[in-house]
Formats: sequence, C-alpha cells, structure tokens
Amino acid sequence: MTSTAIIQLFVFLLAGFVGFQTISRIPPLLHTPLMAATNAISGISLVASLVLAGANQGFVSTVLGAVAVACAMANVVGGFLITDRMLAMFGAKAANKGERKGADRQ
Repeated sequence: MTSTAIIQLFVFLLAGFVGFQTISRIPPLLHTPLMAATNAISGISLVASLVLAGANQGFVSTVLGAVAVACAMANVVGGFLITDRMLAMFGAKAANKGERKGADRQ
C-alpha cells in the first residue's frame, strides 16, 4: 500500500467520523435545512461522478464512476423525499390549526 493510499484512507475515515459526530449532535428542528444542504452537496458529487464515469480512463474507473453515480443519485432522491415528507408534516400542523380556528367561529 502506497503512502498516498494510506493518507486517502485516513482522510476518508476521519471525514466519516467527523460527519457522524456532526450529524448526531444536530437538533431535530434543524434537520430539514441540513437535508437541503446535504442534497446540494450530493448534487455536486453526482456531477463529479458523472464526469468520472464518462472520462474513459479505463474499465475500473468507469465502473467505479457508475457506482458513484448510482449512490449519489439514490442519496439525492432519498434526501428530497425525506425533506418533502418532513415539510408535509409541518404543513399538516398549520392546516389543522386553520381548520380548528374555522370550527370555533361556527
């Protein structure tokens, strides 16, 4: 294993640890804005993985790029579905409050 590969593995493990610690300490109220920012970052990684898959640098690079495209796309779509679901929960509370106010007037 080369020194570059060891450094890359160290950076990957450190990023995973820091990411886990950061996400686990986010209060529930901030999850929706955090998901929106995460979706933007996943969109950037999707573009980068598309470039990697289409660069024609060899078979392994193309396969790894295609896997990266699939993972990034799943992350983007899943993030938007979760964000939409969370926003719908907030919208349901606001709609219910409006219905109760209207019922009190009658």
